[in-house]
Amino acid sequence: MTGTVRRPLGGSAPIDDAARTVARPFYAYAVLANSLFQRGVFVLFLYQRGFSVGQVALLQTLLYLVSGLAELPTGVIADRIGRRASIVIGQVLVAGCLLGQAAFSDYWMFLALFIGQGIGMACVSGSDTALLYDLLVRRGATAGYVRIRSRFTMLGTVTSGAAIVLGGQLQQLSWGAVYAGSAACLVLAVVVLVSRVPEIRGADAVDERDGAEGQGDATAWRAVLRVATPALLTLVVVSGLMHATLTPYIIFTQKTLSDQGAGTAWVSVAIAGGFLVGGLIPLLSDRADRHIGYRVIVPVSLLALAVALGLSGLGLAWVTVAAFLALVGVPEVTAVLVDNVFNEAVPSRHRASLLSMIAFVESALIGIGYLVLGALMDGLGSGTGMATYAAVPLLACILWLPVLFRGARVATQVEKRADQKAP
Repeated sequence: MTGTVRRPLGGSAPIDDAARTVARPFYAYAVLANSLFQRGVFVLFLYQRGFSVGQVALLQTLLYLVSGLAELPTGVIADRIGRRASIVIGQVLVAGCLLGQAAFSDYWMFLALFIGQGIGMACVSGSDTALLYDLLVRRGATAGYVRIRSRFTMLGTVTSGAAIVLGGQLQQLSWGAVYAGSAACLVLAVVVLVSRVPEIRGADAVDERDGAEGQGDATAWRAVLRVATPALLTLVVVSGLMHATLTPYIIFTQKTLSDQGAGTAWVSVAIAGGFLVGGLIPLLSDRADRHIGYRVIVPVSLLALAVALGLSGLGLAWVTVAAFLALVGVPEVTAVLVDNVFNEAVPSRHRASLLSMIAFVESALIGIGYLVLGALMDGLGSGTGMATYAAVPLLACILWLPVLFRGARVATQVEKRADQKAP
C-alpha cells in the first residue's frame, strides 16, 4: 500500500510524475467549471427581468443560505456515494438551473431555481478538493498539493475573469447564449471528470487504514470531536471571516466605483483585472508556504483586506481601483494554504463531510457579510460603508493573535498517527 509522503512543516516538494497525472484532468475541469459567462452580468440580467434591487439581494442571500445549509448533508452523501458522483450531481443541477433562469421570468420560479443552484453548489463544495487530495494520497504525492491547488485556483480564477469579458460579448447576441454557454461548459466539465478521474468514497480512504483512528471514527460527528482542536476551530472562524470580507468586497466594489464616478466599462475592466490578479497571485502559495507559513500569512491577508476597505472610503475611484488590484490577491494565497491545512487535519474517511462543515461556516458568514455590508453602504454611503466594514477583518486578526503568538498549530493526521504509535 502506498503511504502518505510527509513533507516538512512549512515546506513542500516539487510536483512529481504521479502528482502531475492526478492534476491534469483537474486543471481541465477547473477551466470548464469556471467558464460561467453570466457571472459578470447576471445582476443586469435580473434587473432586465424586472426584479427590484431588494428582490435581487434576496436571491443572492437565498443562494448562499441554501448552499450553507446543504453543505452538511451533501458532504455526508459525498463520503457515502463518492466525491466524483457528488460533483457530477451538483454541476448538472447548476447547469439545469442556469438554463431555467434563461427560460423563465416569474420571480417565484427564480426563487426555486436559486434554491436548486445553491444545493448544486453545496454538492461541489468540499467534494472537489477532497477528491483531489485523496487521489494524491493514493499516489503518495500529497507533498505537491499546495502547488497543484494553487494552479487549480489560478486557472479557475483567470478563466472566471475571461468569462466575465466574454459574457458581455455573448450578451449582445442574447441572454440565452450567455446562460446556455455556461451550462454547456459545466456539462463538459462533468464529462472530463467522469472520463479521466476515478471515483473515491470515504470508505476508500487509504491514509488511515493502518491506524486506529480510521477504525474508531464511525461517524463524521465523532471525527469532528477528534480533530476539533482550539487552533483548528479558530482557523475555521478566522478563515470564514476572511471570506465573508473578500467575497462581498469584490461584488460591492462595482457599486463603490460607480458611485465614485467610474463608468460601466471601467468598472468591468477593474473587476476583470481583479480576477486576473486573484488568479495569478496564488501561484506564489508554495513559496509563501515554505518561507512564511499559514500562521503568519493569515493576519497579513486580513490586514490587507482592512487596508483595501479603508482606502475605498476615501471617495477616489483611482485609489479604490489601485487598492483593489494590489490587495485582492493576497487572501487568495491564504485560501490555498488554509485549504491545505484543513485537508491535512481531517481524516480521509470523512474528509468531504468535514470540509463541508467548514464550508457551511464560511457560507453562513458570507451570507451575513452581504447583508451587513449592504446595510452599511445603504445607510452610510458606499465609501464610508466599505471603510466601516474593515472592522470585520480586524476582528478576525485579533481572534488569530493568540494562535500566532502562542505558536499553536493544527496537527496533521500523519503527526497524530505518529504520536499514537510512539511509546
